[in-house]
Amino acid sequence: MPSVTILGTGFAALTAVRKLRAADKSLEITVVSPEPKLVYLPSLIWLPSGKRKPEDIIIPLDNFFERTNVTHVAGAVESLSEGGRVVKHTNGELRNDGLVIGTGGKFIKKLPGIEHALTPCEGVVPVMEFSKQLDALDSGTLAFGFSGNPKEGSAMRGGPMFEFLFGTDTLLRQQGRRDKFKLVFFSPAPKPGIRLGEKIVPKLLKRMADQDIKTYLGKKMVRFEEGKVVTEGGEFDADIIMFMPGMTGNPWFNNTDLPRSPGGLIKADAMCRVEGFERTYVAGDAGSFPGPDWMPKQAHMADLQAEAAAANLLAELNGQTPSRTFKVELMCIIDDNSTGSLVARTEKYNLALPSMGLAHHTKVLFEKMYLRHYR
Repeated sequence: MPSVTILGTGFAALTAVRKLRAADKSLEITVVSPEPKLVYLPSLIWLPSGKRKPEDIIIPLDNFFERTNVTHVAGAVESLSEGGRVVKHTNGELRNDGLVIGTGGKFIKKLPGIEHALTPCEGVVPVMEFSKQLDALDSGTLAFGFSGNPKEGSAMRGGPMFEFLFGTDTLLRQQGRRDKFKLVFFSPAPKPGIRLGEKIVPKLLKRMADQDIKTYLGKKMVRFEEGKVVTEGGEFDADIIMFMPGMTGNPWFNNTDLPRSPGGLIKADAMCRVEGFERTYVAGDAGSFPGPDWMPKQAHMADLQAEAAAANLLAELNGQTPSRTFKVELMCIIDDNSTGSLVARTEKYNLALPSMGLAHHTKVLFEKMYLRHYR
């Protein structure tokens, strides 16, 4: 009976679990992660408004693993050896016939004073801290920004920051205290959100102007201080700073022979195979893949890559030649707590619909349908 080890319990890892199990009921599947839980990151934006509580989006996976006959091993990955066939983790070692790496990426925390900023996509804790600090303020300046990995343009996750920005604007208006707060958006990119599409950026910037959100764009970040953001183009005070840095590889990658991209991610081909390794695949934020420079780091893309990785790994285990590639597709709803704007981009088209309540409700419905797999 072939054995497969999957690293992580995020979107890529769990989609790989589902696809592998659906295709082969007898496969021995082991998942390695610190805890058997999924944090549904797209719904972090609803925590400050109270539309979601932490327990709504932290999903225990014990029942899912039992239903799918999957073994979970608690531990943090430390290294790989024997060409990926042995995984060392904090509680021991595991041998496998096939490996899928879905441990995600790491945010770059090198900017001086970064400890003064909250990074929301790190999970529930920083978002709840933002909510706590916002509730404690009677007035002030709220700063929202993101940057990328200068060595790898696709290694970034900026979309959620637009949602936190617009969502906070909506929340303050609903509370009747928007006039007491100054909202600022900053980014070293002159055209923030360009990966969403060339035509999307002007719409985002116009919306910021219409909603009285000041912008600091196109100037390199210098540092954060307590209560201050400093760029080469100027500085401004900020009572709360929400900042999403660029992404790079996890520290444990350094303890392996895995091939690395310029930005520190794991190099893979169009079939999600790790270059130079047999029966070893990567999906999601941990990987660097060939494709257009706007290829997103988002849950939807991780799912598409995981499907390809699972299909190709099964082919290899069955003595066949892998051939499945993944579709490059950016698909998201920029939600502001009451309305949403659908943004879609493929190699054939790019569109952004006006904000409407229907899109917000669609995002809510999608969350419910997606999490049915794991509840």
